[in-house]
Amino acid sequence: METLIRKSYPVTGMSCASCAVTVQEILKKQKGVTDASANFALNSVWVEFDPSAVKTDLLQSALHSAGYELVEESSPENVDKIRATELDLLKKKTIWAAVLTVPVVIISMFFMQIHYSGWILLVLSTPVTFWFGRKFFTTAIRLIKTGHTNMDTLVALSTGIAWLFSLFNLLFPHIFGNEGGHPQVYFEASAVIIVFILLGRYLEEKAKEKTTSALKALMNLQPETANLVGDDGIDRKVPAGWIKTGDSLRVKPGERIPVDGVVVSGTSSVDESTITGESLPVVKKAGDGVFCGTINQKGSFLITATKVGGETLLSRIIQSVRDAQNNKPPVQKLVDKVSAVFVPAVILVGIISFLVWILAGDAGSLPRAVQALVSVLIIACPCALGLATPTAIMVGIGKGAQKGILIRDPAGLEKSCRIDTLVFDKTGTVTVGKPEVTDVCWKQESKELKEILFGIELHSEHPLAEAVVIKLKESGLLPAPLTHFESVTGKGVVANCGETRYMTGNEELLVNSGILIGEKDREITSMWQQEAKTIVYFADAKEILAIIAIADKVKASTPLAVERLKNLDIELHMLTGDHEITAGRVAMLSGIPRFKAKCLPADKAEYISMLQKKGRVVGMVGDGVNDSQALAASDVSFAMGSGSDTSMEVSDMTIVSSDLNTIPAAIRLSRLTVRTIRQNLFWAFFYNLITIPLAAGLFYPLWGIQLNPMIAGAAMALSSLSVVSNSLRLKYLRL
Repeated sequence: METLIRKSYPVTGMSCASCAVTVQEILKKQKGVTDASANFALNSVWVEFDPSAVKTDLLQSALHSAGYELVEESSPENVDKIRATELDLLKKKTIWAAVLTVPVVIISMFFMQIHYSGWILLVLSTPVTFWFGRKFFTTAIRLIKTGHTNMDTLVALSTGIAWLFSLFNLLFPHIFGNEGGHPQVYFEASAVIIVFILLGRYLEEKAKEKTTSALKALMNLQPETANLVGDDGIDRKVPAGWIKTGDSLRVKPGERIPVDGVVVSGTSSVDESTITGESLPVVKKAGDGVFCGTINQKGSFLITATKVGGETLLSRIIQSVRDAQNNKPPVQKLVDKVSAVFVPAVILVGIISFLVWILAGDAGSLPRAVQALVSVLIIACPCALGLATPTAIMVGIGKGAQKGILIRDPAGLEKSCRIDTLVFDKTGTVTVGKPEVTDVCWKQESKELKEILFGIELHSEHPLAEAVVIKLKESGLLPAPLTHFESVTGKGVVANCGETRYMTGNEELLVNSGILIGEKDREITSMWQQEAKTIVYFADAKEILAIIAIADKVKASTPLAVERLKNLDIELHMLTGDHEITAGRVAMLSGIPRFKAKCLPADKAEYISMLQKKGRVVGMVGDGVNDSQALAASDVSFAMGSGSDTSMEVSDMTIVSSDLNTIPAAIRLSRLTVRTIRQNLFWAFFYNLITIPLAAGLFYPLWGIQLNPMIAGAAMALSSLSVVSNSLRLKYLRL
């Protein structure tokens, strides 16, 4: 078998949660398909399959037989056109059905005594039921042939039974003892139900469009053109899709940057709020990175393209948001199971209600039995159940993306609301992550030793090593060649220059190598550590050659973020590989009450496991690279940074900006989203729990109350709309 691929397709024809279950069941049965998951709210399905065994036309054929259409997604614009056409057709059907239904309602309410009123109702209601509502019947028939049911089955059965019963009474008015010779007909119920359901679906689709507005807004950020600078230095406006890595581009004031790149010349301020969520513009100069979709404000600058097309940060954010919105959180799996049996169960309840009323045996039992059957079939609403979770998730994920919170998995969004403990890495999370050398104490100072230190640190990938390299570069030194280099995890590096062994790292590296730290050296290091500086030792095989102090400032946003997290009743911890004194000072300046120093990567993961064993739900905030073990061990992982590939892959959420205040915003977003899901599910279940018995006539013997089928149709349409509207409230809540 070839490598499996996973692809998302738009699907038309899904009318409720049962449809989504049916679509994924049909696709899963196809040979070569290993998994499928349909999303009713997004009208899409992702399919995992073997491309050598499965072709799109086979999937299309399988769904077509059940009344659904799978669209080959050539471009988002084409899909939008298809959906716009369908929505326009639905609008026209609704209007024309309503035009014919208005006189039906007027006649049935005020003019039933006139001659031939029943026949007039028949003439007006028939095109509404079987022409404008024909899709309900065709879909229901196709589904029955494949052994499935959905909301269309309920609509077709209820309106079809009401129409047929009315026609029978019209043709044979005296068989069921109709009062005063006037036949009891439900033509108006059949027509009004069709109108209400068409109107409900139209409003529902319009509302569902708004749940993806954040994603569409992100997609609209991608510029269509770019100013390509040729070898002759002349600017030429070309389609953005033509740009290749390494091309030179000019970005003028007010323009959106068309690709990810690096500024070569010029200075300007750039509005990056669409990517990072930070409202203040960022000054860009030569050497700084810029992102596709951000807005250049006043100045003009020249950039070199580093990432184009689908490789840009914006493209990866869009894809990540789309994937996350297509995935299902754990709670949705339970809803899918309920939806799978919902329609058959409702049909069974309707039949039982009909039989009970027939067995009641009085003169009006048959009309009431038909009314109960029709009302039960029409008022039951799997649509509300199917929309409850995905609409809230879609709005939550979209709102997060606008705030610089990139949610990779809905399960992470759902779990974040339960976090009661948050663990921070120090460097690059609590601190700025751009360490600078502040002090150097040479025990033996020479140009040769400085060049050896330069050569060693140049080979190291640690941020502290980068700070030393920057400092030595300023002196105009050249790195010495090395004959051996070895990284010692969590401690430093060991290298050979010629035959001599050297090392740079922390105190533990020196102790393990048998090098003593003198009393005077300890006094110096202790003083620096009290100032929250990190100590790096440079030594040969015998003694210390230099002591270097490196400072990494606490982010200005950290204390406020810590205070906000405390207000959310979250217990805070900080882990670092740094010295105890330095770690304590940083923790104090940040306001974090608990910390652990001298942690290796494995120690961080073990610390998180220890907290989990105490029953804590632990979130981990790190840079997504050095903290990968700890991020993987946590219940929910947050990666800080500029959306690096690594951080997006290992974390549940990526905080695109460096602002730590986004973390409490992410947790609050989770709590609001989960609260909305619970409200939606409660309403959906409560609605069905109350209205189905009411429609069945359970309360008729006690209080003489039985639901009219027309009211049932209106209630069903409003239930779905209320769930979507409740989800849309998330867009306007403050984080």
